Amino acid sequence: MRHTIAEIAAALGAECAGETGFAVSGVAEPGQAGPDDLALCVNPKYAEGLAQGQAQVAMLWPGADWQAMGLRAAIFAPRGRLAMAGLTAMMDPGPAIAPGVHPMSVIDPSAEIGAGAAIGPFVTIGAGVRIGPKARIASHVSIAEGARIGADALILHGARIGARVTIGDRFTCQPGAVIGADGFSFVTPEKSGVEEIRETLGQRDSIRAQSWTRIHSLGAVTIGDDVEIGANACIDRGTIRDTTIGAGTKLDNLVHVGHNVQIGRDCLLCGQVGIAGSARIGDRVVMGGQCGVNDNIFVGDDVICGGATKVFTNAPAGRVLLGYPAVKMESHVEMQKALRRLPRLAAKVAELEKVIQKS
Repeated sequence: MRHTIAEIAAALGAECAGETGFAVSGVAEPGQAGPDDLALCVNPKYAEGLAQGQAQVAMLWPGADWQAMGLRAAIFAPRGRLAMAGLTAMMDPGPAIAPGVHPMSVIDPSAEIGAGAAIGPFVTIGAGVRIGPKARIASHVSIAEGARIGADALILHGARIGARVTIGDRFTCQPGAVIGADGFSFVTPEKSGVEEIRETLGQRDSIRAQSWTRIHSLGAVTIGDDVEIGANACIDRGTIRDTTIGAGTKLDNLVHVGHNVQIGRDCLLCGQVGIAGSARIGDRVVMGGQCGVNDNIFVGDDVICGGATKVFTNAPAGRVLLGYPAVKMESHVEMQKALRRLPRLAAKVAELEKVIQKS
């Protein structure tokens, strides 16, 4: 599908100039842009790339001299990445899922499928499931009994939705995600070594054989509106109450949310984040890749955790954390500076020891 510069600018609420009737069929980075592409050059540091490509039109930063760049037209984006969000949504054709229900899918007679739904091949939908209007479900998805999924859902290839899971509107689920698996919850008949160490902070009176007994997961998972779950992410069902994820929250690939976890609204959890059981995460929390959160603690609203931060204790609202274990970012920076000074400090101490020994 082709779009004119004027149409794109109007959709983004941006200004444009030049031959605004010029139509493009795709978008590209400046150096790889073809003659029918809109080159994305929203920062002056990318301007040199325009000469390497064949772009005739581009999305530029405000005030850019588009004519000096040899362009026929330009769109001006005050906030480049925000404009890219709108542009990519406009250009994305989405998965090719034919309307209606594919004949090679298996849907329980008691399931309710909303109007305008598109369900691909090899999908299985269990008893009592309710799928909202205009849902799109790609091949090899399974949705277990009693699940509820809202309107305009997009569930991609191979995702697994467990029993009694409740999901809001405009849900996006990337391939391979699992929502509603059993929680990892086990107990020993006697006090385990782990429990003993937690109490003593490392001291063990004796080491003895122990075996693990499963605690079954009777809860489910409840997810709000406008949530996105990344590829191969895993969200465990609760033990008694549901694991919950608030509206607007986005989970990246390979994120793991343990049983009974509560995640607030508009959070952003990047790849390989792990949230242990019964932790509570506030609203608008951001966690970089490979962050970890201990079980049964609280991370307050608006906390930001840099990549690989490990949070072992409650984190107050608004705190910026970094490191293992997590500390204030400014403290972590000072600690790293001090760590780099240690070899010099050790050398100075060794010299002082020699002086003292001679005196």
